[in-house]
Amino acid sequence: MAGAIAQQPAWAQALAAAGLLVAARSAARLALWLYAAFLRPAKPLRARYGAWAVVTGATDGIGRALALELAAAGLGVVLVGRSPDKLAAVAAEVGARRPGAQTRTFVIDFAADGFAANVAALAESIRGLDVGVLVNNAGLCYPYARYFHEVDEALARDLVRLNVEAVTRVTHAVLSGMVQRKRGAVVNIGSGAATIMPSAPLYTVYAATKAYVDQFSKSLHVEYKNKGIDVQCQAPMYVATKMASIRKASLFAPSPETYARAAVRYIGYEPRCTPHWAHALLWFLFSVVPEPLVDRYLLGTTLSIRDRGHAKEARRKVL
Repeated sequence: MAGAIAQQPAWAQALAAAGLLVAARSAARLALWLYAAFLRPAKPLRARYGAWAVVTGATDGIGRALALELAAAGLGVVLVGRSPDKLAAVAAEVGARRPGAQTRTFVIDFAADGFAANVAALAESIRGLDVGVLVNNAGLCYPYARYFHEVDEALARDLVRLNVEAVTRVTHAVLSGMVQRKRGAVVNIGSGAATIMPSAPLYTVYAATKAYVDQFSKSLHVEYKNKGIDVQCQAPMYVATKMASIRKASLFAPSPETYARAAVRYIGYEPRCTPHWAHALLWFLFSVVPEPLVDRYLLGTTLSIRDRGHAKEARRKVL
């Protein structure tokens, strides 16, 4: 075998060597991904970062599931949301699932005028707490797909407030304490629409605001890594939540609880990640298919969503 290879032209030997290197690199990347997705242990969050977690958008969906998962990991949880009743219900659920777990609630409507003052009040309320983990989960998407010229001013304003300004202000409010303690983890929930897919037709403003979250997180990771603070952008694809208008969980649209278990295991590792293995598989598939084909598929899908949204809105007006 070795003799046969030696008899090949130099260019053929070089090509074969390059092929082996590519195959070895791909195999190594696959092994590392399998380890991270299924075998790698979660970091000891309380010991490494601190005793408390702050979770925004904690009353429903991913935020609620993350709060419960962080409490199960031994952290006290500051639940932030706009509904006092829902916050109280989640706090009670945390206590029922983990007796003795500490919870606090703080009411903020990130879409309201002047919410910056409430963020300042949040910063004051957690002063003295050993906040080790911040999860910026509060966010907003379109009610359904629509062309950019169909996005009204109120929706555009709220998308920027929740997906850009709230993330920025809450991070600024919490980060100074982490710097003083020289440890902490910031987890910003981005979106596959900005990080995984090459485009997000008919969800343009939403995807653009989540692209901000991605770059914001990446830059903060570089800024604060040497200060003991891990900043991460998690970019999920579809999760079965109210915001995604998906009622039933499936392989590629897991339940919030399934996603949260994977998400907590990824805290403190890669600065940009897609924690759920099925979402990571979609990321790979989108990366190998030519962009024009993906764009065409995405446009067809979102146009169908737009048609269904228009039909549902028309039925609602009739009623």
